Amino acid sequence: MELREALLARRSVRAFTEEPVPDEMIDELMHAAMSGPSACNVRPWEFYVITDEAKRKELRKVTLFTRHSAPLIIAVCGRAEGPVVIAKDFWVQDCSAATENILLRVTDLGLGAVWCGIWPNNAAVDKVRAVLDLSKKLLPLNLIFIGHPAEEPEPRDQYDASRIHRI
Repeated sequence: MELREALLARRSVRAFTEEPVPDEMIDELMHAAMSGPSACNVRPWEFYVITDEAKRKELRKVTLFTRHSAPLIIAVCGRAEGPVVIAKDFWVQDCSAATENILLRVTDLGLGAVWCGIWPNNAAVDKVRAVLDLSKKLLPLNLIFIGHPAEEPEPRDQYDASRIHRI
């Protein structure tokens, strides 16, 4: 799949089959995630790959927007600390870039996904921390629900020239 095609085809998928995501594909997603840019190369990310049904069931209860039944959930978490003080505040950007890489690779592999934000919703952060037994040093940014799509939204181009300001 060409990059432009993946960019337009990447859509939020909220309905999945029960077919598991193979380990080889999960590895591809993790390689894509960690290929993203990182401020001062701090790489503040930690990824939790959840296939356990009981944990996925608990994570579906975190918010009204996380009720998707997917065979795989990836929790993207970040550390807001590190050896390079100036870079510590950029964990959100770093982890967001990793998330977008996951979403694009999902599309490229013929899978579907939906990105559900967790941080900065304190209640959701606390719930995810409890379910995954996360250290207080880790902040869950989002949950990505991934699987074989049971729906196929049409590709679209959301280009809007009025939002471009040339100076």
